[in-house]
Amino acid sequence: MGDDHMTNHTIGVTGSTGAVGGRVAARLARLGRAQRLIVRDINRAPEYPGSSAAMADYEDARGFERACRGVDTLFLVSATESRDRMEVHLSAVDAAVAAGVSRIVYLSFLRAGPASTFTFARTHFFTEAHIRSTGVAYTFLRPSLYLDLLPRWVDGDGVVRGPAGDGRVAWVARDDIADAAAAVLTGPADENATYDLTGPEALSLGATVDRLSTLTGRTVRYVPETREEALLSRKGTGAPDWEVEGWVSSYEAIAAGELDEVSTAVRKLTGHPARSIEGFLRRHPSALSHVSV
Repeated sequence: MGDDHMTNHTIGVTGSTGAVGGRVAARLARLGRAQRLIVRDINRAPEYPGSSAAMADYEDARGFERACRGVDTLFLVSATESRDRMEVHLSAVDAAVAAGVSRIVYLSFLRAGPASTFTFARTHFFTEAHIRSTGVAYTFLRPSLYLDLLPRWVDGDGVVRGPAGDGRVAWVARDDIADAAAAVLTGPADENATYDLTGPEALSLGATVDRLSTLTGRTVRYVPETREEALLSRKGTGAPDWEVEGWVSSYEAIAAGELDEVSTAVRKLTGHPARSIEGFLRRHPSALSHVSV
């Protein structure tokens, strides 16, 4: 990868081989912005004019610090959920600050709090708090649940199961998150700001599946579960207890009203409205192809 770490690549992008970071890197490239792509596997790093790649894990403090040298603004995608995700995030933040990064744009989660019902959101809150404590400038992007992942909530029989009750959620598309991130990374610095990123309307799971059925012609149903039923139904996946708890708690967060929020931040940052379920399915017509008619 070469030793060009002292070159002033203004924007560092983590997760550039992933679903959100990859979209952000592609947008920055189209804008002609130089960037440092920080990846776990150098062989998978995208190649764009004016970009370089550095290989580092979040938990490798020395390696991550080296990868961030010369970076002014860092787009920090949260690590994959794990038992030690908090420690992994703290290591990456501290290493970035030690490298001289002056601003961190962190991909967090809607209504992140120390006692969020959605257990994975708690790590985001403490990561935000740590970033604030370092004294660097920051921008927190707090997306709702991803619209792109909604099809995975539907099983092959066309059923969505979970303890979401009648709570509502404004599903947000990854493309909108990436557009917002690119705007924040390249626009005038709006220091120490937090943006909630949501879709254009909040829907219950019942209303969501009705919309999916109407738009795709496939029969999709929502079957409410109790917490106990939800935990039991997911035990067979072989996932560890903390992960199953996270999955189930995402539905419980909907039921608790913690995701019942519609924000205009996507339009404010990007100049276009947030994508609806209809708009998403027009671009991804095969999203429910796994569902039997």
